[in-house]
Amino acid sequence: MSDKILLLGNGAVARGLYEAGCKFVSSYPGTPSTEITEFAAQYDEIYAEWAPNEKVAFEAAVGASIAGARSFTAMKHVGLNVAADPLFTASYTGVNGGFVIGVADDPAMHSSQNEQDSRHYAIAAKLPMLEPSDSTECLEFTKAAFELSEKFDTPVILRLCTRVAHSQSITALSDRIELPLKEYVKNPQKYIMNPGNAVRRHPVVEQRTFDIAEFAKTSSLNRVEWGDKAIGIIASGASYLYAKEVFGDKASYLKLGIVNPINADMVKDFASKVEELYVIEELDPVIESFCKANGIACHGKDMLPICGEFSQELLKKMLLGEENAVNSYEGNVPVRPPVMCPGCPHRGLFYVLKKLKLTVLGDIGCYTLGGAAPLTALDTTICMGASVSGLHGFNKVRPDSSDKTVAVIGDSTFMHSGMTGLTDIAYNRSVSTVLVLDNHITGMTGHQQNPCTGLTLKNVPVEPIKIEDVCAAVGIKRVRVIDPNDIKETEAAIKEELKVEEPSVIIARRPCALLKKVNYGCKYTVDSDSCKSCRLCMGIGCPAISFKDGKASIDQTLCVGCGLCETMCNFGAIRKVQL
Repeated sequence: MSDKILLLGNGAVARGLYEAGCKFVSSYPGTPSTEITEFAAQYDEIYAEWAPNEKVAFEAAVGASIAGARSFTAMKHVGLNVAADPLFTASYTGVNGGFVIGVADDPAMHSSQNEQDSRHYAIAAKLPMLEPSDSTECLEFTKAAFELSEKFDTPVILRLCTRVAHSQSITALSDRIELPLKEYVKNPQKYIMNPGNAVRRHPVVEQRTFDIAEFAKTSSLNRVEWGDKAIGIIASGASYLYAKEVFGDKASYLKLGIVNPINADMVKDFASKVEELYVIEELDPVIESFCKANGIACHGKDMLPICGEFSQELLKKMLLGEENAVNSYEGNVPVRPPVMCPGCPHRGLFYVLKKLKLTVLGDIGCYTLGGAAPLTALDTTICMGASVSGLHGFNKVRPDSSDKTVAVIGDSTFMHSGMTGLTDIAYNRSVSTVLVLDNHITGMTGHQQNPCTGLTLKNVPVEPIKIEDVCAAVGIKRVRVIDPNDIKETEAAIKEELKVEEPSVIIARRPCALLKKVNYGCKYTVDSDSCKSCRLCMGIGCPAISFKDGKASIDQTLCVGCGLCETMCNFGAIRKVQL
């Protein structure tokens, strides 16, 4: 097969999994990595699943590798934090079948809570890392990663960034290579990492790193492109493409496909043949630091920013002193911050939390938007599951605050890492109230299934895990379910649970408004004659509601008919319209 098609970077990675004969994929969704696993699930030859979190996904893929299959796991950069424990030890055990870890960094934090650079993990865990620049390389590097994994008995990290993961380019396809399972041979000295075995594996890892660095010297994954030798540029990933667009043949390039380990001799040889050397890399000065540690003079972060993502315009400005002439609009452009969708089931709950003036420890998901105006109901957002664990610590040191402090967490996030925090609350008996916002889906990453939804990644029906059963199982005796669109019920339930002197959980259950099965069969409109311009309806922050000519107005193209606004109006001005 030699077809050429337009592929998303993430789709090209999935195609690489298919062509490489990968049999097992386990991941937890996280933008910008999510689509890799969704595309992989479309191939019948690949078993693909959503795991409860990245650590579990990583460990499942390790198990599949030890069993002899080529396996893969994908996650975003902060997901690699969750999987870091098995990551470091899997470096010692090595693999049986090839094992590749896909991680997608998010420079500029388009959908993330921090801007960390995953290359540090490759260095710290002493693992090889490949970094593609476009969809063709996403496919080819994925296949190469499996070959590298099996050749050197190591997990291999494939690093993408948002622009590579979510951009498209023409990619040539090949047929799948069907590989039999490798024989599994019992080998405790290799796979049981007790201190006695681990101390013998560490030198193996060090030798492997040296061997891969030697391999990198002549590998086609790295390449030199000669142009004008007055300027030499070392780059990888998206930064290489930006540099090529800005400098063209007015510079020479060392394009690193293997970003760890880097071969020092290769870099020194390139540097010796150019007059001035620039290292162009987003985020941290990883390559630059390597160069300087090896006595190679270069420009890097002395000229380029350490924060945010790069662009052609930025490189022109910072390195050449040139700015593109742009005809910008001089008028006032309305600010459009991220907001909850019309009909979002979280909106009513956050309205109540704000009304009650509670301290609210937040979490990662759609409900993070509860911190935005006009709701402004959140106090913290740190990482997956931190709302529940943080609530426990908050209330232990401020016991007098337990009647006015809560945690909010979604159903998927609860399964990811909220259960352990709730176990801490139950075990150590903090008087804490946790609100689980169950919208029947993993919402913010694009509607992926989770253990509570009753479907697998491949849409196989399964028995859904009931959140209330989990709460009871860890020792929470007070568990209740409410409809967050019922403002009065929601307020009464929260007030009641905050008064009790024991742990409690409120499950706010209503499906995401964007699910296909949600159809209210109506919309709402405003009778302007009845509207008193009190603006109470504006307090819920629904994008469908605005003020025109001093009166509330509902945009019929945005309204989904949830009816929350109707319950807010004390004058009967908001009325249902049947479709």
